[in-house]
Amino acid sequence: MENSPKSYVATILLCFFLGTLGIHRFYVGKVGTGILMLLTAGGLGIWQIIDFVIAVVGHFKDKRGRYIKP
Repeated sequence: MENSPKSYVATILLCFFLGTLGIHRFYVGKVGTGILMLLTAGGLGIWQIIDFVIAVVGHFKDKRGRYIKP
């Protein structure tokens, strides 16, 4: 399967520092869930933590379903 052209490091940093605002989801093209994260403060931080762990282990996907890998 093809990997995403989005940066692995940028995705992790955006998730860590701005994850409660959903900025990492906007970055990878997932605007709908990015807006939900923005409105719920990252699911009160829980959604942000889950996304961060998924991104670090390399299983986070962009809008087209491609993995964002190092």
